[in-house]
Amino acid sequence: MSITLRDQLIGAWKLESYEERPVDGSAPFHPLSDKPMGIIMYTPDGYMSAQLMQQNRKNFESGDWFDGTDAEYKQEASTYIAYSGPFQVDEEKQTMTHSMSVSLFPNWTGQTQPRVFFTPWLGIVMYREGDADLFHAGYKSFHILS
Repeated sequence: MSITLRDQLIGAWKLESYEERPVDGSAPFHPLSDKPMGIIMYTPDGYMSAQLMQQNRKNFESGDWFDGTDAEYKQEASTYIAYSGPFQVDEEKQTMTHSMSVSLFPNWTGQTQPRVFFTPWLGIVMYREGDADLFHAGYKSFHILS
């Protein structure tokens, strides 16, 4: 019996790279820096969780999660991406969907977003096409995981 794409996804994956590529051909950029940190996990029962962040984020001066300044909250939200929920894999099309039950970015909560992926050697390259309803309209997002 061959191993399915879904089976290959199960486990925890470390983010190696995150790049946004404008579909108009202009220069790509790295929203969370050239060396982002992150983990995405896929469970056998069909759930996933993604946590991506910029390295060297600043601590809140107060030391209290609920007592940050407006500038600290803005910095926190603009340097961190987090969401989780069920996932589905289409073996024929080599695509998957992430359904966001919870998300740091409130616009994503309740959304289902498509992903295209392939597994070269022991890593995963995953991307999504830019869409007006997604985070960055007009971009392809590329994530390299190992």
